[in-house]
Amino acid sequence: MLHPRRRLNPVHKSPAPAPSLSTLRELRESGHVHRSVKAEIRENLLARLRAGEPRFPGIVGFDETVLPHLERALIAGHDLVLLGERGQGKTRLIRTVIGLLDEWTPVVAGCEINDHPYAPVCARCRGLADDEIRVAWKHRSERYGEKLATPDTSVGDLIGDVDPIKIAEGRTLGDPETVHYGLVPRTNRGVFSVNELPDLAERIQVSLLNVLEERDIQVRGYNLRLPLDLLLIASANPEDYTNRGRIITPLKDRFGAEVRTHYPKTIEDELVLIRQEVIPDIGADVPEHLVEIIARFTRLVRESTAVDTRSGVSARFSIAATETAAASAVRRAALTGEENAVTRVCDLPGIVHTLRGKVEFEVSEEGREVEVLAHLLRRATAETFRNTLGGLELAPLLEKFSEGAQIESGELVPATELLRRIGRVDGLAKIMSRIGMGEGDESPGHAAAALEFTLEGLYLMRRLSKDDIAGGAVYRT
Repeated sequence: MLHPRRRLNPVHKSPAPAPSLSTLRELRESGHVHRSVKAEIRENLLARLRAGEPRFPGIVGFDETVLPHLERALIAGHDLVLLGERGQGKTRLIRTVIGLLDEWTPVVAGCEINDHPYAPVCARCRGLADDEIRVAWKHRSERYGEKLATPDTSVGDLIGDVDPIKIAEGRTLGDPETVHYGLVPRTNRGVFSVNELPDLAERIQVSLLNVLEERDIQVRGYNLRLPLDLLLIASANPEDYTNRGRIITPLKDRFGAEVRTHYPKTIEDELVLIRQEVIPDIGADVPEHLVEIIARFTRLVRESTAVDTRSGVSARFSIAATETAAASAVRRAALTGEENAVTRVCDLPGIVHTLRGKVEFEVSEEGREVEVLAHLLRRATAETFRNTLGGLELAPLLEKFSEGAQIESGELVPATELLRRIGRVDGLAKIMSRIGMGEGDESPGHAAAALEFTLEGLYLMRRLSKDDIAGGAVYRT
């Protein structure tokens, strides 16, 4: 069972307390060694590899494909680009890299760009005597910067600009302290991410060249030699990240590695991803066979010739579909007074209408979006039925229809009422076991979910007929 209340996301432990060292002398006497960001990441990654510890928690399906390439790039000390369609976990993967930094690192207290006390680079910190340098400590979670590239992003946003307030206070234009630093310098000694890099205007891409090649910045003609210490990771769609796309060739050449991501390659990875990401507090149980239907549905949508493969189908599609189906069960429970909300097959059609905006169709399919998705959902349900209940003897249930029974179900039919309409079914326990229901899944809601799935599967296998009615369906011989 997938219980949204038992989310399988990695547990975030509280950070260890920061060191109490507060002066440069104390820091030196402690034996602290200054390392660059890339050296930090390299050494911590190698330590985890040797110990067999997780390196990128929460990342699913990349162990044998993406992660080896990423690890080689990090060990080599390369800035890198993650290339992949939307919803392949690029941003999530980038954010896990900060877990390879030291938990705490010393900085010069009050420095805008996180100078290391041993090697200050900004004008303010270089002007301090050793006994004037106070040490503060930054947690690794504070050493990450991120910018979603948009056409209106400016050089000032990323690199910096002259601060008119500092000019008004009496400083001259030639004074380096009149510069207001942008996001990149403020992430000095950390990891900075530019999402959808090709969406930056060309002149903004040019401003990143010096950061990558010379490790310095230029602001409005200021002759600033500011050697930044950071790891720069960008993400991009492969179609845009080409010479014919929206990326300038010199910038592309500055990245040391390009790593391709992908959607989950197996149904098992798709299932793990859904279980991990569904929000925990919707309040409905989602049986395993429903999760499998949604996972197969997502894969069929990705493979469909009616869908624009260049845009992809995000992993968020299956996650949102599961949450929408669970919400439908909660709504039914609220309207009908059910004690426990359990998601059923009747809750799935609603996802077709609410999620079609997440899929970009080919022009030739315009106006048929709902029809295409509904067809793929039926295929996913049939595949799941064959995978779980294929070969199981279902004669006791079919006999009810041979006697002329007609069973109406729907999104507002409570579980107890559906069970009353179906009556006693020999072999129900075996059906529930085959679709992944075990101890603790013996409520009327779970039994109704198992039987309704069986009825739908028998219809899709053409062993029953079904008449669609408003808000539900009638199964008959």
